[in-house]
Amino acid sequence: MTLGGKAAVTGIGETDYTRDAGGRGVLTLQLEASLAAIADAGLRPAEIDGIVMPIGLGATVAEDFVTNLGIPDLRFSTTTPLGGAGAVAAVQCAAAAVAAGLCRHVLLPLGRTGRTGSRIGARIHQMPQFRTVGEFEAPVGALAPAQYYAPMARRHMELFGTTSRQLAEIAVTTRQHAILNGNATMTAPMTIEDHQASRMIADPLRLLDCSLESDGAAAVVVSKADAAGDLRQPRVLLTGLAEGHPDSPSTITQRPDMTRLGLAKAAPRAFAMAGVTPADIDVAEIYDCFTYIVLCQLEDLGFCGKGEGGAFVEGGALGLGGRLPVNTHGGLLSQSHMAGMNHVVELVRQLRGQAGRAQVADAEVGLVTGYGDLGDGTIAIMARA
Repeated sequence: MTLGGKAAVTGIGETDYTRDAGGRGVLTLQLEASLAAIADAGLRPAEIDGIVMPIGLGATVAEDFVTNLGIPDLRFSTTTPLGGAGAVAAVQCAAAAVAAGLCRHVLLPLGRTGRTGSRIGARIHQMPQFRTVGEFEAPVGALAPAQYYAPMARRHMELFGTTSRQLAEIAVTTRQHAILNGNATMTAPMTIEDHQASRMIADPLRLLDCSLESDGAAAVVVSKADAAGDLRQPRVLLTGLAEGHPDSPSTITQRPDMTRLGLAKAAPRAFAMAGVTPADIDVAEIYDCFTYIVLCQLEDLGFCGKGEGGAFVEGGALGLGGRLPVNTHGGLLSQSHMAGMNHVVELVRQLRGQAGRAQVADAEVGLVTGYGDLGDGTIAIMARA
């Protein structure tokens, strides 16, 4: 059995993305985004019969949505606690649920008050893997995400000659896309020199290599493919889905290759399921907690060889007129840190042709990735029906 083509994303919704949610809590934000996604699909809340909760930030549970949305018959619920890989993992889980006939319309809500409430870095200390991190990384002072991932970037630089200016290309392009977005936090123009002048956070990662802390929420509805054709929006089919975990998943510094992520295992399975290759991808929404993680995923996805990511991203290659438009909404670096659910929303918007000034011309096939915790990788390939 394959999940390819068995499900579609039928509804998308977002709140405003801010640094201050104005007193709205995580549940309120999630309900706001969920109602928008359900309405976008042309459904009523009572027609939702499945809920998948990615990541678990904010301690909301499926019962909160049953109660507040008036869902009469919830038939399936679960969580996908893979950190930043959780949003795309939730898409795969929802697709599996509808393909198995457990439900027809699955809601995937994700909300955060990462600026005014619990910072996403706090998740590191909640992970079961922290016992191993505490043994190997913490004794040398690594206590925050940037400090965990910086050695990965430095190792890539030492092995392949990757430079900070190449990482800056990713940050600058992402900001250019955010400027085109009517719902982005960071909209001031940025140059490579601005990036190079930003303060060092954890060598070699500078301030402008790092993602935002944000308040807001995003949600999507995944439906059985044969139900999607009767709904309001054009169908966006889920054609390839996969999840992968890195070698030595509980510690970065002890793995045999720090430049290879779990996505390297997942990507070939997803491409095979979808029946496409990297050359067929028109637009990509790549999880961007840090600029280096984008570069590394581009390699692990097969858009270029290992060690070739620095050259691949140069010269505006990731921009709207480039060889592979990436993070057309501004991503976690410049739009908002919604743990990747805003990436899912943006890919659907692109494939519907509804991305406004950031629309990639004739986008028919795209992919979205998630990167979680210490290297978990998820991928969803989607196609305009």
